[in-house]
Amino acid sequence: MTGNRSKQVVWAAVAVLVVLVGAVSVYAFSLGKYEKVKANGGQVTVQVARLADGKVHFYKFEDSGKEVAFFAVKAQDGSYKTAFDACDACYKSKKGYEQQGDKMNCKNCNQKFAIGRLGPNASGGCNPGYLPHQLSGASIVIRTDDLKGGVRYF
Repeated sequence: MTGNRSKQVVWAAVAVLVVLVGAVSVYAFSLGKYEKVKANGGQVTVQVARLADGKVHFYKFEDSGKEVAFFAVKAQDGSYKTAFDACDACYKSKKGYEQQGDKMNCKNCNQKFAIGRLGPNASGGCNPGYLPHQLSGASIVIRTDDLKGGVRYF
């Protein structure tokens, strides 16, 4: 009897542990790498202070049930870069980019793009899809119409 009781306790503990690990995994996965942003007056703003660490920050904007993913980062020269988390070549994979030092790496084809060179002159192919922005005081301002222009990637 004591042996059966011990086995039941062990199995119950294992079951609780599996449920806890599953719950934590679901919670962590749902947070993901994206922060949701909302439009105000036809624009989305990102505080430049958040980008002072030089690390890429990922965001999602929802429009009519469709989420548009983008990122913002401060380049080594002090400029700010914004781009869709997708490109013309690999967007169907829905893998996006990751930062590797001073480069953005396509998680589908492994091509790397210098953060300092992202912008309107680096478009097409596997370059991160250009997303125009304006710097206004302590904020990066992105027009919702420009974000909506990237819906095709997602």
